[in-house]
Amino acid sequence: MPTGAQLTVTDQRRATRHPVDFPVIAEHHVHGDMNMHISNLSAHGFMIDDAHDLSRGDRVIVRLPVIGRIEAYCIWVRENRAGFQFERIIRLDDFMSIIDELQPNPRLRRPR
Repeated sequence: MPTGAQLTVTDQRRATRHPVDFPVIAEHHVHGDMNMHISNLSAHGFMIDDAHDLSRGDRVIVRLPVIGRIEAYCIWVRENRAGFQFERIIRLDDFMSIIDELQPNPRLRRPR
């Protein structure tokens, strides 16, 4: 039987990603507090564009508007970018509230 986080990356890559400009301080179990810049966000995870000292499988805790602290797992790293999957899916109404708060350009928000 497999152990550890059971991440269904292929299923969740189809989630709509919203461009955001959100600096965050992430808690890493080895590196401590790390400054990160979230450049896109979905209900399943996020991408940062300033990945340093991160490897696939690393876990971080970030604080997002509306939902507060949430854990995420690094599922890929390429050059200076890294993709993270949340340990749980964010509810749609909470996610839309987050996007309303973080989306720098209201014209890029999806119509409801």
